[in-house]
Amino acid sequence: MIKVGLLSDTHAYWDDKYAEYFKDCDEIWHAGDIGSDLLAAKFEALKPFKAVYGNIDGQAIRLQYPKVAHFKVEDVNVMMTHIGGYPGRYNPEIRKELYDTRPNLFISGHSHILKVVFDRSLKCLYMNPGAAGKSGFHQVRTLLRFVIEGKDIKDLEVIELGNRAL
Repeated sequence: MIKVGLLSDTHAYWDDKYAEYFKDCDEIWHAGDIGSDLLAAKFEALKPFKAVYGNIDGQAIRLQYPKVAHFKVEDVNVMMTHIGGYPGRYNPEIRKELYDTRPNLFISGHSHILKVVFDRSLKCLYMNPGAAGKSGFHQVRTLLRFVIEGKDIKDLEVIELGNRAL
């Protein structure tokens, strides 16, 4: 059993609530737009850290993390990228790879819109944790926590970090 903390679009903004909400997690995953290598290092110091780079991330982040990550946790195949679109409207740049690999869990960020939905055509759970940082149009900063046990993705929690403007 692995407990995962998932966030995206921090845009170089650190909030001590990240450490608080992820303290019982086994791993932290970041779906891009980390914003700085200093912020990535803070996450890496907390827990094992998996990440992809986003469109605002500079060369240092792009050298450290891939555009698309494929990995297996327990019996769940995961694909994570920053600009992935969502079920019914996947980004054309990754659509072929997504349909070729058919992960059990597909994660993307970028939209700043929290969304978790089962894609019946791919038989895959889609997650976008929304935006945890302060840059963007979103009103409430969010992140997700969930458990992977065997083939099951369960105990999903949506955590609101507060209003973006505060």
